[in-house]
Order: sequence, then structure tokens, then C-alpha cells
Amino acid sequence: MNFMNETNRIYAKDESGKVIAEVTFPDISDQTVNINHTFVDDSLRGQGIAGDLFEATASMLRQQHKKAYPTCSYAVKWFEKHMEYADIYTDKPL
Repeated sequence: MNFMNETNRIYAKDESGKVIAEVTFPDISDQTVNINHTFVDDSLRGQGIAGDLFEATASMLRQQHKKAYPTCSYAVKWFEKHMEYADIYTDKPL
């Protein structure tokens, strides 16, 4: 699946232009974002799409030297399971 990047958003659309997967992460400060929303269309559930979105998001944040403060329940669980991204995780807004 090809993801598109916008400021504070990574997403994918289907051939009709409908958003079928998305993660949003608005800035809290210059160095921290709030991962506040994850969406995967029901037709894609169970295929690892949300995990792929988070890999892309975490890699981008790491490149930008930003921290992730997750408030979305999926994001919180994802960071708990992926300790290799502990360097970009924060449990409080900075």
C-alpha cells in the first residue's frame, strides 16, 4: 500500500479517492506531536495496515527528531509493543 504524507498526517486512498487508512499527529510543540487518531477501513482490517502506518509515522518522526505523545488507544498499545521506537516516545506532552 502506498501512503501519502502531509503535514501531521499519513494516509492512503482507494482508487475512488476515499481515505481508507490514516494516522494524524498534530504538533504539541516544535519537538513533540500528539498521535491522536488512527483509522483503517473495515475492508482492510487484519492485514497489518495500522502497523504499517505506524512504522511510517515513527520513521518520519525519528528523521525529524520529534517525540510522539500518543493519546489514540491504538498508538499507546503500538508503542508498548514496539520498544525499538522508545527513543521517540514520550508519556507526557513536551
